[in-house]
Amino acid sequence: MSIRVLGIDHIVLRTRDVAGLIRFYCEVLGCTVEKRRDDLGLVHLRAGRSMIDLVDVAGPLGKMGGAPPGAEGKNLDHFALRIETFDGDAIRAHVTAAGATASSVMDNFGAEGNGPSLYVRDPDGNTVELKGPPR
Repeated sequence: MSIRVLGIDHIVLRTRDVAGLIRFYCEVLGCTVEKRRDDLGLVHLRAGRSMIDLVDVAGPLGKMGGAPPGAEGKNLDHFALRIETFDGDAIRAHVTAAGATASSVMDNFGAEGNGPSLYVRDPDGNTVELKGPPR
């Protein structure tokens, strides 16, 4: 048997502030709420062909994961979202207007090769790389 990875299906972020992350990922980054599982404290956000799942640390699933994310313990280093078009100045202005900060644009390697990207932090401090098309 051989396993062939097709792409990222979903990531799961634990949070104290589900509503704040929904606002950030939907209003700032353009995701949409796909499904809610209030019985589990889980919200599925559509991110293109992938999903970003938000788990409330006070809910049934979240309680199984230990302490919430914070300055001393993170969910992950970062994850990258491939975006359709990349205008670094426009992205930085959009993110700044939403109250977040963005790094400078850099050339980084990703699934499709080298291309432009920049980094932003969501309200819980998770780093999100916004990755443009390969050069």
